[in-house]
Formats: sequence, structure tokens, C-alpha cells
Amino acid sequence: MKRKESTMADRDGLFAGDDPFDIARRWLAEAEKTEPNDPNAIALATVDADGMPDARMVLLKEIEGQGTEGGFVFYTNYDSAKGRQIASTGKAAFVMHWKTLRRQVRVRGHVTRVEGPQADAYYNSRALQSRIGAWASRQSQPLESRGALLAEAARQGLRHGANPPRPPFWGGFRIAPTQIEFWADGAFRLHDRFRWDKEATGVWIVERLSP
Repeated sequence: MKRKESTMADRDGLFAGDDPFDIARRWLAEAEKTEPNDPNAIALATVDADGMPDARMVLLKEIEGQGTEGGFVFYTNYDSAKGRQIASTGKAAFVMHWKTLRRQVRVRGHVTRVEGPQADAYYNSRALQSRIGAWASRQSQPLESRGALLAEAARQGLRHGANPPRPPFWGGFRIAPTQIEFWADGAFRLHDRFRWDKEATGVWIVERLSP
């Protein structure tokens, strides 16, 4: 992988490495030891048809690849608000923040679907009731009551049994980043920030940013 940097002799320690996906995986592995729950939670941002931004928490399920070919994968209902917004724009951003580490990772990029065997494998790894729930929930649509939701889950459980297939409207999204920023808390708000920008030629430009 080619990589170009500005003057960055001090990019060591937490920020050391030639691959942003390896750094992200390393930070997440550290957070898994310190965060009380959901260290893989991300605040996912999208934009609706009117240009209004939208955000919600989802769970990041995989950091794939390396170099300039990696991606960040999460799963959802394709007919949800975020699914429709992503289908319309093909873009998304997220921030992953760990209070125990006082660090965050910010990502912006283009989004494609994750389907087929990869999505099937993740779906089948989930608890049975979660798999049934994916069939029962018309995510982001108005709901009469919680009782109605539970009744639909029971109906779908009877329909699909102990081995439900992955719903055709449910699967993954992969964010292929054009930009990744690593942030770590510094004394007196003099934080450390390094931004990786991917050029069209496949070169990462890495710069230190002012806090």
C-alpha cells in the first residue's frame, strides 16, 4: 500500500501503524476489555430525501480488510429509515466513542449491501428470538402497540420454526471509507487527531489536525 504523510514524526504509540483498519481493530480490541457494554456501538449518520441529517446507534459487526480495500459492516432491515436513506444516497458516516479509553474513531464513506452467504452466516449466528424478531418488525414503521409486535413475533415463530431463513429485506451494509479519523483525549483539551484521507489513486494521505 502506498501512503503519503505530512510531517508526522510524533505519530506513534496509540496512533502507530501503516494501516487504518489495523489501528481501528486494535482500538476496538482494547475497548472490549474496558467498556461496560457494547464496545462496538456506533452512532450512524445518514441524510434523508430532504437533506435533513439523521442519526442512531447501531452495532458494528466487522472491520474488514486492510490497506485501502477495507470496510466497516453492520446489519439492519433494508426497509428501515436508515436503509432507505442509504439506498438513496449511497453514503453514510459514523463515530465510535469509548469513554473508558477517551478515544473515538470517525468514518465517512460509500455504502454497499452485504448479502448472500456472508449475511446468511451472520443472521444464523444470532439468537433464535432475534432471528424471528427480524421477520416480525416492520422497522421504522408506525406500530399499534407492543402487544401487536409480540403477537406478530409469535406468528412468525410458528411460521418459520427453529431454523428461520434470513428475510429478503434484512442484511448488511458495508461502509468503504474515504476518510477515517482517530482521536484521543489530551490534557487541557489539547487532543490528538490524525485524519486518513483516501485519494482516488489508492493512496492514504495522513495529517495531524488541530484539536
